[in-house]
Amino acid sequence: MQKRELLYEGKAKRLFLTDDDNLVISEFKDDLTAFNGEKKSSEAGKGALNNKISTELFKLLESKGVPTHFVEMLDDNHMLHKYVDVILIEVIVRNVATGSLSRNLGIEDGKVLPFTLVEFDYKNDALGDPKLNDQHCLILELVDSVDELDQLRAMARQVNDILRPYFFEKGLNLVDFKLEFGKDGDGNIILADEISPDNCRFWDTKTGEKMDKDRFRQGMGGLKVAYEEVLKRILNDNDKKPEESTYEAMMDRALGTK
Repeated sequence: MQKRELLYEGKAKRLFLTDDDNLVISEFKDDLTAFNGEKKSSEAGKGALNNKISTELFKLLESKGVPTHFVEMLDDNHMLHKYVDVILIEVIVRNVATGSLSRNLGIEDGKVLPFTLVEFDYKNDALGDPKLNDQHCLILELVDSVDELDQLRAMARQVNDILRPYFFEKGLNLVDFKLEFGKDGDGNIILADEISPDNCRFWDTKTGEKMDKDRFRQGMGGLKVAYEEVLKRILNDNDKKPEESTYEAMMDRALGTK
């Protein structure tokens, strides 16, 4: 598949046209940004790691019935995927309180939420990606109906129901994550963008160590090593599984139900 003209450049990827109108190529960049672009840097190899992690997770989700834009990984930094009309809503899925949820609402950092919280943010850097409710989404014409908002929520919960126990079995707590969706050529809503430590928070289930972009946000260092460890655990089913409990037992303890 031939990479042609640059279609779009974002914070983490460049998007290129191909000789097929229905397919595009994403180039994963090594750039790092945080706080709506106020903090910037780069980490050699970060883009390739995110491409490989996203590839494995898209394949997993597709096998579980979640439609995605993924077609194939072309090389370390390039992914071939379907062209979609991006829905300008960032769907935030939260299992544990941290970050802006703790800052804005005073919920204790690290508190396991009694149920999975799904929020909408407006995908608009100039406005700082503000929070949206259903009425905002309809007024801004980001979707065609409330039914589409309900579909975004349902698909986000489906992704969480697959990925949360999957990562727990690899010794990682999926704290929260951001998803983006788009409509394919037939008007179907499908999962798009990427799923990586750039837009997910992973905490080691034993040590609590942060294995995601918070290492950059908080100036902790060791970002590439953490991303490499996430990929290693994904690729090795037997690596670093919890020794003493199942995912269900962990949830029972966290919520005090047993």
